[in-house]
Amino acid sequence: MKSEHVGQTPSLQFAIGNWQFAISSPRLRSAVYRLLVVAFIIAIASSARAADRFAAIRDRMVDDVVIGQGVTDSRVIAVMRKVPRHEFMPEKQRDKAYRDEALPIGEGQTISPPFVVASMTEHLDPQPDDKVLEIGTGSGYQAAVLSGLVKDVYTIEIQKPLGVRAEATLRRIGYQNVHCRIGDGYQGWPEAAPFDKIIVTCSPEKIPQPLIDQLADGGRMMIPVGQRFQQVLYLYKKSGGKLEKEAVEATMFVPMTGTAENLREVEYDSAHPEMINGSFEKSTVIEGVPDGWYYARQCKLEAVDRAPDGRQILTCRNIEPGKFSQILQAFGVDGRKVRQLEVGLWVQGFDIRPPLTEPDRRPRLIVNYYDQNKAFIKEESLGPWTGTFGWIAVRDVVPVPREARVVVLYLGMLGATGEVSFDNVSVKAVAAK
Repeated sequence: MKSEHVGQTPSLQFAIGNWQFAISSPRLRSAVYRLLVVAFIIAIASSARAADRFAAIRDRMVDDVVIGQGVTDSRVIAVMRKVPRHEFMPEKQRDKAYRDEALPIGEGQTISPPFVVASMTEHLDPQPDDKVLEIGTGSGYQAAVLSGLVKDVYTIEIQKPLGVRAEATLRRIGYQNVHCRIGDGYQGWPEAAPFDKIIVTCSPEKIPQPLIDQLADGGRMMIPVGQRFQQVLYLYKKSGGKLEKEAVEATMFVPMTGTAENLREVEYDSAHPEMINGSFEKSTVIEGVPDGWYYARQCKLEAVDRAPDGRQILTCRNIEPGKFSQILQAFGVDGRKVRQLEVGLWVQGFDIRPPLTEPDRRPRLIVNYYDQNKAFIKEESLGPWTGTFGWIAVRDVVPVPREARVVVLYLGMLGATGEVSFDNVSVKAVAAK
């Protein structure tokens, strides 16, 4: 839109699509101006309301998920309130942006759950003068979180489409201290080394030696290490050229590809999926968390005299309606080779009550299927359960979608209050004919 003066007769000229308009009448021109100003104000207000809507949802996520699950660093909490996670996600996923879950972003990769990002950042202990290396840019969200806490972030993404998109998003929003590269993260960024901190958001089977070499003495590294579906998030501290490690949490990240994938020694057979530690008897890595399981929230192991199998059971308790109490395990399944899964478990409950406004939120065993791009396909479940009852055995056969490649098995309260205990969880494949 522009205003011009031709001789002594001012006119308003503007275009809508391919149509050109010119208005010389002062009264009509004034009316059009008023309409345009009103439309502009409405657009600004609408945009502000949308921003406020995301801000409110983001604040609630930080209160319930980040702080609610144990993050205490005030700087980390503040930056989690500020960074717009929805901006780093595909348009069709934005309504889920502030859920505490991993979501697909394309190229077989995912954006990490907000709590995982906040927890890893807190353990990294970022300082204002730090130079940080990130392996696995992904969506760019983790780099954006670090950007507000350190001097410089160097981030590497092996998948070019993701790396290009993430850099564009970071630049658009204004994160100027993030330096992006397309390449194999296994090799690190040697010309920018050493780094005060290194964070790895994909999982190698073993820690890459170049990353060890590029970590400054006195530095910290957060990295998930392990097999494809059985990983532990470790905090490494370098002192005197040597690494000391601390197991932080059982977890599951996407695998590190490139060199790390070529060096992988243990391959998973998705034609013969199996549960790990379904009777909860082993807890050797993270105290109080059964081996093979991860993201335990409001769940704990208990030793009992009359467990259905062995000596230990897993109990999930919740006293706040709507709050999650859960534990997860993932494994591979090839839907082209496996037609059905036989799923079973023992379960007992005490005073299980769904939220008054959401009667369907009751304890279940949930089988979630995902395709090779980590996109959700469908859900199957056993249960739900309500009230108080002693040990019962539950077993069923659930179909496997042909496009399925990954299963995430969920046990928990699903927002109900009370407590539920599980034992002898089992999964057995039924081969396709």
